[in-house]
Amino acid sequence: QVQLVESGGGLVQAGGSLRLSCAASGRGFTINAMGWYPQAPGKQRGLVATITTGNSTNYDKSVQGRFTISRDDTKNTVYLQMNSLKPDDTAVYYCTANIKQSSGRAYVITDYWGQGTQVTVSS
Repeated sequence: QVQLVESGGGLVQAGGSLRLSCAASGRGFTINAMGWYPQAPGKQRGLVATITTGNSTNYDKSVQGRFTISRDDTKNTVYLQMNSLKPDDTAVYYCTANIKQSSGRAYVITDYWGQGTQVTVSS
């Protein structure tokens, strides 16, 4: 079993910055793509950024130029640097990781989710 643990959320004024982290732990796994999904109250969870094993990144247009996703495979960790934050960025931010694990002679690929970290941006 693999666990994802997020950290770095908090309360910040508009225009401020936060850096989210998400660390994966467990045994015998390889991480493929990773991503961040915010969920605001009353709204569906949506994608803001993803990163592949080759460090190819993709962003929602609402955060392009403000957010940067990165990963450190030596630490099994993905980061989200959030700058120029806006009140509309307020949400619980969930990280996800597409993970490959051996299962006997086969491999199992599973999407794991973290517990979420609250980001609140005041105006």
